[in-house]
Amino acid sequence: MPQNQQNPRSGPIAPSRFPGERLGLPETGRGSVGRVGRRIGAIVVDWGIAALISWAFFHYDPLANILIFAVMQIVFIPTIGGSIGHRLFGMRVVAIRGGWVGLWRPVVRTLLLSIAVPALVWDSDQRGFHDKIAGTVLIRA
Repeated sequence: MPQNQQNPRSGPIAPSRFPGERLGLPETGRGSVGRVGRRIGAIVVDWGIAALISWAFFHYDPLANILIFAVMQIVFIPTIGGSIGHRLFGMRVVAIRGGWVGLWRPVVRTLLLSIAVPALVWDSDQRGFHDKIAGTVLIRA
C-alpha cells in the first residue's frame, strides 16, 4: 500500500458534518439525534419525578431516588420508547440496528447512566458511552 494512503479498515474516521450522519440519521427533524438541550431537559424531568416519589415515600433517600430513576428508565424505554422526560421533550430511544429495543439494552443503558460518567462522554454523533455500549441512540420522535 502506498505511504500516502491509509487502510480503510484501520485509518482514521472522517468527522461527521452533523451528529448522526455516520448512523444514517437525518440532520434535523424527526429521526435526527436528540440534541443536548432536550437531553438535559429530559433528565431533569426524570430526576424530578424520581425525587418527588422518593420524597413522598422515603423522605428523600438518595439511594431510593436513584433506584426509582433507574426503574423508570428500565420500564419506560421498552414500553413507551423512552422515559417520561424523553417523551415530553419529543425523543425516543431506538436500537441502532432497528427493531424493538428489547429488555437488556435499557438495563445496560440505565446502569451506565446511573453512574453518570458514561453519559458525560460523547462521540461526534452525540451518543453517550451508555448508548454506545447498549447499541442505542436517542432520536427525535
